[in-house]
Amino acid sequence: MGSSKAEVEVSYDVSNEFFRLWLDERMNYTCAVYESPEQSLEAAQLNKLRILSDFAKVGPEKKVLDIGCGWGAALEYVATARGVKRAVGVTLSTAQAAEVNARKIPGVEVIGGDFRTFATPERFDSLISICMIDHLCSPEEARQGKAIDIYRAYFKKAWELTNKGAWFGLQTILRNRTPRMTPWGGLPAGTRKELEDIYFVTKEIFPGGLNPRLEDIIQAANPYWEVMQVNTRREHYQRTTAEWLRRLRLNEKTIRSTWGDKVFDDYDRYLSTCVNAFDKHYSSLAQYELRRID
Repeated sequence: MGSSKAEVEVSYDVSNEFFRLWLDERMNYTCAVYESPEQSLEAAQLNKLRILSDFAKVGPEKKVLDIGCGWGAALEYVATARGVKRAVGVTLSTAQAAEVNARKIPGVEVIGGDFRTFATPERFDSLISICMIDHLCSPEEARQGKAIDIYRAYFKKAWELTNKGAWFGLQTILRNRTPRMTPWGGLPAGTRKELEDIYFVTKEIFPGGLNPRLEDIIQAANPYWEVMQVNTRREHYQRTTAEWLRRLRLNEKTIRSTWGDKVFDDYDRYLSTCVNAFDKHYSSLAQYELRRID
């Protein structure tokens, strides 16, 4: 069943103030898109929101649903930059839902709950979902061959919540490959630690979830969504996580004194693992423009 509410809260409910120390000012906790070597994280995150909103054909007359809305960066963007009058977000995280609703963004409502059981009479014209699908399938379910069916159920649910002619801006982290033994059975220098670090991240930081494979997403979107465009952003996520790590370390003293040594050490290890994983092609990222099949 993927990540439970308790597991999601392990990932996102350390403290809103903790994440505020090292994310951008809008608290995007997903890959930014850099357009130049000197561009800031804040500007690159706006690029990401613009691209996905363009994919979803977001405009003032559209009703928008953000599936797994996090701290509301995309919701705030569509309300303020695109003039959307009605935007709904869904998140399993209690802390995230409280944070967004407390900001009282005009036209924005965040509902705490599981998207898989989310029910509303409303139908939406534009969907955005940024790295939420990574929480849907557990490693055990993937081993049992259930991944595509789980992702297809997600796409079906999204289809059911939309009007004819809807568009969908989707972003997912991807599993590319895992560190491997040499042909003669040995482990290259550093590979054992890489495997241990990846296991640590999946158990301690993001329990219950698993990044999908690109081919599984493409296959599962059928017969509900037509894949119009796919862009991969591996190098952008390496740069994003490296900037998060830099900011985390700048705030080491505050984090250790406020949340303890374990929180700092765990997140330092997690972000270092991410930087390495994107550098070594163990992980990647994709953005998809999807059109509803009516």
